[in-house]
Amino acid sequence: MPISAAGRADGDNRGAGGFTSRRRSAEHGFTPSWRSAEHGFTPSWRSAEHGFTLVELLVVLTIIALLSATVLLSVPDPRGTLASEAERFAARAKAAQDRAIMDNRPIALRISPGGYAFSTRQSGTWRGMNDKPFAPQRWGEGVRVSVTADNGRTVFDTTGFADPLHVALARGREQVAVDIANGGAIRVVH
Repeated sequence: MPISAAGRADGDNRGAGGFTSRRRSAEHGFTPSWRSAEHGFTPSWRSAEHGFTLVELLVVLTIIALLSATVLLSVPDPRGTLASEAERFAARAKAAQDRAIMDNRPIALRISPGGYAFSTRQSGTWRGMNDKPFAPQRWGEGVRVSVTADNGRTVFDTTGFADPLHVALARGREQVAVDIANGGAIRVVH
């Protein structure tokens, strides 16, 4: 008969206070937790070999889909808004108007389907302007432009007055207009 660490025979495992401390083993009716259901033991916790239920997978996929939709809806359009495109255009037109007054030279604004450019009158000829903010600009991606003037051109004279011009910008369902009035007033119409 084997002797225990306390010096007693295997069947007599009493501690110092006389209490029996029996080691539970498979021999004494204890099934170890590593045994699976196929060996006759149904654990109260799920082991790695059982995996996830279909409902758990669907819940996780739904949460991931909701988070993905939230991220996609919160990402701004990389092209920017059409209103900001119109505001930039109006600000450059206003800068050209101010420059015409300060330099005492007329400045022309020519609008095309691809973009717009400024030119100034020097020595009897029109010359393109390339310094900021008057360098030629392209419209944003997907922007459609329509202009009321026949030639798509207006001129700011040395007093700030301009030929009337209505520029309509559209992208998808969004539409914004920029009006340049006869007196030189420039405004964005949403």
